[in-house]
Amino acid sequence: MDAFELADLLAQRTATGAAYLEFLSVPDLSVGLYVLAPGQPDLQRPHTEDEVYFVISGRGRVTVGDETRDVRPGLVVFVATAVPHRFHDVTEELTLLVAFGPAEGSRAPA
Repeated sequence: MDAFELADLLAQRTATGAAYLEFLSVPDLSVGLYVLAPGQPDLQRPHTEDEVYFVISGRGRVTVGDETRDVRPGLVVFVATAVPHRFHDVTEELTLLVAFGPAEGSRAPA
């Protein structure tokens, strides 16, 4: 069994200095932790895989395609393959659990 403690993942992500920490990757799934500070731009581009975001903490807004909604703890957001999306107007540091199916980058052109 693989098990992960949120506090350990947050510390690992902080140590890397990156906004995103992938902590699990198998052929059909990858999971990571994505953290955005207030005012920090979300620079991601549409992905070649479906993804799900679970908001652990924080507040802001998310736009997926042409729909925008408030983001708060407990919200789950599905983003289909190739759909433009971004988090913005972050007022409290956002901590997001992100799952890609299949694993992130696995459908990207070679």
